[in-house]
Parts: sequence; C-alpha cells; structure tokens
Amino acid sequence: MLNFNTSPLKNTAAEPVWKVLIYDRFGQDIISPLLAVKELRDMGITLHLLLHSDRDPIPDVPAIYFVMPTEENIDRICQDLRNQLYESYYLNFISAISRSKLEDIASAALSANAVTQVTKVFDQYLNFITLEDDMFILCNQNKELISYHAINKPDIMDTEMEAIMDTIVDSLFCFFVTLGAVPIIRCPRGNAAEMVAVKLDKKLRENLRDARNSLFTGDNMGAGQFSFQRPLFVLADRNLDLATPLHHTWTYQALIHDVLDFHLNRVSMDESVGSEASPSGARPKKKNKKSYDLTAADKFWQKHKGSPFPEVAESVQEELDTYRAQEDEVKRLKSIMGLEGEDEGPISSISMSDNTAKLTSAVSSLPELLEKKRLIDLHTNVATAVLDHIKSRKLDVYFEYEEKLMSKSTLEKSLLDIISDPDAGTPEDKMRLFLIFYITALQPPSETDLDQYKKALLETGCDLSSLNYIKQWKAFTKIAATPSNYGNSGVKPMGLFSRVMNSGSQFVMEGVKHLVLKQHNLPVTRILDNLMEMKSNPETDDYRYFDPKMLRGSESSTPRNKNPFQEAIVFVVGGGNYIEYQNLVDYTKAKPGKRVLYGCSELFNAGQFIKQLSSLGQK
Repeated sequence: MLNFNTSPLKNTAAEPVWKVLIYDRFGQDIISPLLAVKELRDMGITLHLLLHSDRDPIPDVPAIYFVMPTEENIDRICQDLRNQLYESYYLNFISAISRSKLEDIASAALSANAVTQVTKVFDQYLNFITLEDDMFILCNQNKELISYHAINKPDIMDTEMEAIMDTIVDSLFCFFVTLGAVPIIRCPRGNAAEMVAVKLDKKLRENLRDARNSLFTGDNMGAGQFSFQRPLFVLADRNLDLATPLHHTWTYQALIHDVLDFHLNRVSMDESVGSEASPSGARPKKKNKKSYDLTAADKFWQKHKGSPFPEVAESVQEELDTYRAQEDEVKRLKSIMGLEGEDEGPISSISMSDNTAKLTSAVSSLPELLEKKRLIDLHTNVATAVLDHIKSRKLDVYFEYEEKLMSKSTLEKSLLDIISDPDAGTPEDKMRLFLIFYITALQPPSETDLDQYKKALLETGCDLSSLNYIKQWKAFTKIAATPSNYGNSGVKPMGLFSRVMNSGSQFVMEGVKHLVLKQHNLPVTRILDNLMEMKSNPETDDYRYFDPKMLRGSESSTPRNKNPFQEAIVFVVGGGNYIEYQNLVDYTKAKPGKRVLYGCSELFNAGQFIKQLSSLGQK
C-alpha cells in the first residue's frame, strides 16, 4: 500500500517515490505498532498527517490515504479534492466502502475537475491491529463500543447487540481476507461467541458464493500465508473464564501491561526525577513522561517477554555487565572519531593509513554498541519500574496465592489475613484476589463468611460493585468451576531472590519470592487443545461446527475434518489479556510444526477489567 499497492522491488537501488501519508485515528493505530517513523521514511513517506488536521497543499506530491470509510472522512476527502491539495490521490479504505459513498467521492471529483488525479481506490480489509506476529486485537478507537461491558450489560437492546456483532464480524472478516484463508469455525453455544460465529460464517459464505468478486479465490489469495490445510478458528467467550483476566501475573510482558501504562506496544512511564530536595517553597518538579516502544526488532524483548520476572531481572543485569565491559571500547571509538575532546598531541606520529582503518572500524561498530546501550537502558528502566510495583504491593504473594486458589492447592495463609494486611497491595489487588477466590470456589462462601470478607474489603477501601456482578454471573453461568478448569498449575518457590542477585546488581530484590512457573493450560488453551487435536471432551464436544465452504446443509450432516489441525486462531469475544496470550505461546512451543494465533475484541489489564465489572454491578 505504501508503495502505491504494488509489491516493492527488494534490491533496487532506486530512490523511493516521495509521498505523503494521510490517515485517521484508526489508520494510525494500525500502522503505529508495525512501522516506526524511520521505516516509513525508508519507504518514501516524508510526511504523515491526520486526515482531520489542518494540512497545507503540497501540489506536486502523491498522497496515500489510509482511512475508515466513514461519513466525515469521505466529506473531508471530497474537500481535499476540491482544494486541490495534492498531485494525485491513492485512496485506501481500512474496511470496505459502500457503493453510495464511492459515488459521493466520484461526484466530488467530477465537480472539482480532479477525476484524473484520483489514481486508485482500494478496499484494504485491514480493520484490525496486529500487536505481535501471533496476536491481534480488533480496534483501539471506540473500543468501549465492543467491550465486555457493552456485550454484557443487562438492558442491552437487540439492535445494539446486532451492531456490536457486526462490528466484530467486519474486523474478523478483514483478518481472514488478509490471511487468505477460509477457516473452519468452532464455538460454544448460547453466548456472544456463537452470535459472532453465525454472522461470520454467513459473511464468508456470501463472499465465496459471489465467484466474480470473491476475496478468497485466484490472485487475491496472494501468497496465502498458510499451508494447504485450512486453519481452525476457535471463538471463545470471555464469560468462560473470568478469573484469568483478574489474575496477578509473573511474566514480563503481562506484568508491564498489568502495572504500567502499556498500550499498542508502547509503554509510558513517569521519569524518575533525581531525588534532590527542591528548595523550600518551590513547586515540586513536574515528572516527565517517557515512552518506550517494545518492538519485534528488540532482541532482548523478543527473547524475554514471556519469561518470569526474576529471569528478566537477571538477564538485564547480565546485559548491563557485558555492556560495561564494552564501554571503554565505546570511549576509545569516540576518541578515534574525534568525538571526545581529549588532546591527543601531535597527530603526525601516527601513520595516516593506520588511522583510516581504525576510523572505518569505529564507524561501523559504534552505532551497534549505542543501539545496544539504548535497549539496555530501556529495559533497566522498565524492569525497575515493574519491580517497584512488585515490592510495594507484594505482587509475588498475590501471584502465588492466586495460583494456589486456581489449582486448588493447599493454602498456607488465610485469605482474610492478606485482605486485612495493610502492607499487601492496593484495594484493587485485594479485590482481584477475592474475586478469583469467589469465582474458583466450588461452593460459594456462607453468608456469614461472606459478610466477614465484605467487611474486611470495605475497610481497606474496596468498591464491592464488581462482586455484585460476579455473584449474578456465577448464578447464571452453568460452568462448573471444577479444579481441572485451571490445570494443576502450581508455582515452585525457589526461595528468595537475595541469593540469585549479587549485591552489585541494579535490582534490589530483597524479599521478593523467586517463583518459577510450571507449564499448565488455562481454560482457553485447553479448549483450543481439545479442538485442535480432535480430543473428545465433554467441555467441547457440543461446540458448534461451521464450514463456510460447504453448501448449506444441517450442521449435523456437514462432513467434518477428522485430522488434527496444524494452524489455529483463538479469538476471545469480550476481551483478552497477555496472560492468555503467553499461555498459548508456551503451549505452541511444545508442539513443533503447529502455529497458533491469539486475538481478542479488546486488550485489557485487570484494573480496566475490574472497572467494567464494577459498572455492570452497580445497583
């Protein structure tokens, strides 16, 4: 698309054509996790601007538009045509544009005498956001329209529900067009996931039936990223497992998402300002916001985002030590390049050719070392910020306790003790712990016990509305919270950290437990495993089966695929989290040759999820 919708020639030395990129907020969210400004520049994008900002005319440059086909966006494009802003227009719509809106653009182009300048109009079918090679979410703008809260609010009208389902299906349809594959769809019965499945099946079916314009035949399939076998698409519903999104976590990426502000692969933090006291009466220093991108190009991130936090802290420390060993090298290179102000005495003493060789090697190795330094600083800052939360809120205690609750292991400490311990965690931490206890309990606590818990929670400042909702939910859901639901996860405490970390470390880990994870499957992973490996299991045996390629027949008569699938996509309607994503990644690692992608209608951390539960539970 950025190359005018022709595939870029790899090894040509030709300069790219300079052009402008105009996007709306939706387009911005799709592009920003994928391409950095520098990468855009390498593709010839000199300027990237929001559609609804004041833009000056640049008459001799082609413009690539990447926007949703909304009423106001179309109006603005028509206005651009009338104002003759650019030399030519390549209009790319994130989701398919309707015939009537296309006619609006056409008539605007006619009246502005700009028909020849509208070079191409494309439906890109890219209405989803890719955060990792194996993870996507539907949208970031207006995500409250398809949130867990929106789908589950008690007074929802049928028309609203239809609209939510259509929005989700439109994005999933784009996803499969991009993948170039028609999946086999499985879903549970009687919830939002089933509604999505029915609609998606219908939409894929209609597209396949229209042979002339089908997006899944012939050239449009592109290189088809998948093998000849079709992928399995498992639609899960958030209501199948409300404990995991509330769970405290122990892996790096999930922790960052839980305790810091981590959004579309960018983490934003307050920069710790030096602790020198400001003169009395002076206003306290304003904290600077610093943001870091955690990208696929960052090897440390790729290697450790799924590791338990203690390992990450150790690895950052190791990287730091290795770098320190090379620091003198950096100084030496800088002085060779004349970047350091040392007086080297008369130059004549060193032969010129010797110097040139040194200079050449300095020029080639310095940028690499500096980039390494940047990444080490980034992870040192992020990991330190995470560690501060772990220590101040005793998150290791919460994590370990919840893992025991979820795997029905014996508990060494009473729940009430943790709730009433003023040093352990925030009110929200306590509420999360209690909700997990309540969700996973085989029988709910007696009224008297419950009152005791409620009293303790209220005393620490908790808002109990989320509990009201969970009580209703538990009464309505038929899911037996059997111990098997969360696998026998268990964590093995390895004693305290102090042994692991030497005293010279950046990370003072005193008193933080060194917990090691055992691989166990969360409910979503277990459902996937049953369906992907064709295992018979009461939990998934009555899941519905849709094959959009088959002619309409009754579901029972549809010939079914009997072989285990090699590729699968799991999608959670109602929102997902990095804990589930990581669990699927670990599951897939143990299955060579299999590929699993994870998607969700929105990505929330426990705090954001509790807010949604609370507003659902407000009396």
